[in-house]
Amino acid sequence: MSDHDQPEFLPTSRRELDRLGIDDIDILLVSGDAYVDHPSFGTAVLGRVLWDAGFTIGVCTQPGARPDDLLQLGRPRLFVSISSGAVDSLVNHYTPNLRRRSRDAYSPGGVPARPDRAVLVYADRAHVLFPGVPIVLGGIEASLRRFAHYDYWSDRIRGSVLADAPADLVVYGPGERQVIEIARRLDAGKDARDLRGIRGTMWRCAPGEWREGEHDGVVELPSLDEVRREPTRFSRAHAAIAAEMDPFTARPVAQPHPKSVVVQEPPPHPFTPAELDRIYELPYTRRQHPSYAAPVPALEPVRFSITTHRGCFGNCSFCAISCHQGRIVQSRTVDSIVREAERMTEMRDFRGVIQDVGGPSANMFGLLCPRWSSVGACSDRHCGPDCPSLRTSHALQLDLLARLRSIPGVKRVFIGSGIRYDLALAAEPEYLETVCRHHVSGHLKVAPEHVVDAVTARMQKPPRKVFDAFRKRFEEIQATMSPREYLVPYLMSGHPGCTVSDMIELAEYLRDHGLYTEQVQDFTPTPMTRATAIYASGVDPYTGETVHVPKGREKQVQRALLHYRDERQRARVEEGLRTAGRTDLIGSAWNCLIPGTITGPGTGSRSSRGRPGRGPRQRRRPSRP
Repeated sequence: MSDHDQPEFLPTSRRELDRLGIDDIDILLVSGDAYVDHPSFGTAVLGRVLWDAGFTIGVCTQPGARPDDLLQLGRPRLFVSISSGAVDSLVNHYTPNLRRRSRDAYSPGGVPARPDRAVLVYADRAHVLFPGVPIVLGGIEASLRRFAHYDYWSDRIRGSVLADAPADLVVYGPGERQVIEIARRLDAGKDARDLRGIRGTMWRCAPGEWREGEHDGVVELPSLDEVRREPTRFSRAHAAIAAEMDPFTARPVAQPHPKSVVVQEPPPHPFTPAELDRIYELPYTRRQHPSYAAPVPALEPVRFSITTHRGCFGNCSFCAISCHQGRIVQSRTVDSIVREAERMTEMRDFRGVIQDVGGPSANMFGLLCPRWSSVGACSDRHCGPDCPSLRTSHALQLDLLARLRSIPGVKRVFIGSGIRYDLALAAEPEYLETVCRHHVSGHLKVAPEHVVDAVTARMQKPPRKVFDAFRKRFEEIQATMSPREYLVPYLMSGHPGCTVSDMIELAEYLRDHGLYTEQVQDFTPTPMTRATAIYASGVDPYTGETVHVPKGREKQVQRALLHYRDERQRARVEEGLRTAGRTDLIGSAWNCLIPGTITGPGTGSRSSRGRPGRGPRQRRRPSRP
């Protein structure tokens, strides 16, 4: 089938199938998100790609407990694909303090409508309702829980989602190639046992079928029981998994569980520009399915945004992108992106504003290393502007942005996803000025996360001097602009290796430089990251070093220190200052973090209940974004 054969929306009901003249679907896509036909939503992308490959698709979103929810489209001929949605269901449902969230941005009206551990729940239902039909798990929840992993919400090591669910395969990372290969093999008459050997998937077998040490070239991890008993073995297992995530050098990885052995095939090779162009130029409507009476909140902020690339070589300790999309940046062509923008200008609700042009880090678009296409990313070093092999020219992005600005009907083009500031410093001198003059709406988002070098090193982020150099360059540009713009730094509290004293130093930095503290994230341990392996074990998986891990009350105090101006956080801020022996920051001097009267260590303080003290630079702080 070609593009013009695709329906306006993928069918979600029997009536829609009848309207399309389809008796039986080939594949049923089940998702914990509402169905939004947009290239930022996985169900829409996989559905469009499969339809483009010649398969008929049915979409079942947020099925409730009634069997009819899964049965209304009938029994799929080939397989059922199950995803929790764009976000892990537990991250979606709970704050870092484990409080239940009242809103779900991926549900109509923001009303939560998916179960906890959605992948497991949906797989159980599909297994009962469609006996004999292969079940394939995918999406971020399945991808990041595919091995034994630390589960923050139950505070224990859980087994692979594939060992817990009645499923045949897990598709990890971007899944377009994998689902097409699965569909083609099943369409050719193969059964579930013939789905092994597909890159970017994980399969399982019975322990009796897998004998330890008999599989040449396979990395065998400690078993689930072993990583539960010994935290250091869990930590080392993370390093072993991460070492096998480069598509050019990776080997299969196996991990025994009590009732099965899960086996990961190597990651898929990077997409070519032509392949990415094809995926993103399919006929997405950029609208939610018309059956929903209430808006899906997650759509509006990205409705007229454009994805330019996949992958991120930043490899931050708290981020799982390197174990999901990979470290190799895969960029689309400029012509394809321009065509996508031109198509948006023809849409009825487009008002001339492209909300974002980017990816995991917007200015990684077009960057490359000659090694990536032949031997992959280096295993013994991080990619970055200090590496002479990395081509850091931003000329391709500058050309792209200029062409987008020139499209008739386009008034503004924003980079809403933020930029990597160390790369911006290594770019052409005109790059940052171009971004500030044409592609920022008052506030430029960057992510230093912290300013204490010991903490940024643990995060695998650039040191303070790099952020200081960026701020200096940014301010030089602002001196020539009217009205001026402001930096909004993304910051993180509670990261492994960070102490209360470190957070106080960060708070002082923010005070002295008049920076905002609105964009603050409390570290949440999510599966498949180096920081989570440290959080769970107290040990760095690569160095074996013991690391301080903030938990419980200390975690709350660290977050409060970034909101020291908020009177509601006063008690925790003062607790942190006293714990660190920094009572000098409680008082009436201009450089104090909170007001109060100190008569001696441990004697308490009286709050003035007034506004928190600010330094001279902060009194000139602009209104909040």
